[in-house]
Amino acid sequence: AFIQVQNGCDHRCTFCIIPYGRGNSRSVPMGAVVEQARKLTESGYREIVLTGVDATSYGADLPGNPTLGYLAKTLLKQVPEILRLRLSSIDSIEADSHLWDLIADEPRFMPHLHLSLQHGDDMILKRMKRRHSRAEALAFVEQARRLRPEIAFGADMIAGFPTETEEMFENAATLAEEAGISFLHVFPYSPRPGTPAARMPQVDRALVKERAAKLRARGEVLHRAHLDRMVGTEQTVIIENNGMAHTENFSLVAAPGLVPRDIQRVMITGHNGKHLDMRIVADAPHEHAA
Repeated sequence: AFIQVQNGCDHRCTFCIIPYGRGNSRSVPMGAVVEQARKLTESGYREIVLTGVDATSYGADLPGNPTLGYLAKTLLKQVPEILRLRLSSIDSIEADSHLWDLIADEPRFMPHLHLSLQHGDDMILKRMKRRHSRAEALAFVEQARRLRPEIAFGADMIAGFPTETEEMFENAATLAEEAGISFLHVFPYSPRPGTPAARMPQVDRALVKERAAKLRARGEVLHRAHLDRMVGTEQTVIIENNGMAHTENFSLVAAPGLVPRDIQRVMITGHNGKHLDMRIVADAPHEHAA
């Protein structure tokens, strides 16, 4: 189940039109989020996903300035029926101390983070008006892996941003590799009227598409390597309605014929490049759906 805890954005990335349409950041009060989570668990949901346009800015407009990490801690404490808590996407530069605590010490906080990286070249990041550097992005994933070795990362990246040279593009591709991004979401740059990036010198559209295809190919190699590492491991999966399941680190698993919302312990036996295959571990404890 998904709970939107935040909407809008206070930042003005040069490629993004969202703040012009959705306005500045607005947070849902913590009490309302807790109450919604409680109702969802009473309806049988076992995993909650917190979402937002800029979720890590959560709380800046609320009394006491609670952070996203503090909200997550509070949810897990006040709604113990939540078996798995996941974040949809974060801006790593805004990670707070409570979020680091969850990564390190909370087994119900899922070891998977989707990062709003957007690029891997420092000059392009500046022209995008992003607030992190290449080095800071790498430091974040290294710290998270040190605290939680099994953690997996997804990331958004834009190919063909205005002024992007071949060297700058390669810096983006190698960042994805150095950071070990298992789930890479690639977007070809598309100018949005009224944004600063639309007025910058544009990369030829054919080259934008070519670079996006190359970056997706690099992402597929990284994803296959991730799936390879999963084979032979035991994982806990939550069964979904479409005959599929997700591991704690968000890897997709084929789970035909199993009961939706059940949580099962499984052995990963192989993969087809897209999803993992599994068998149930005999006599392993599991959680039946209500």
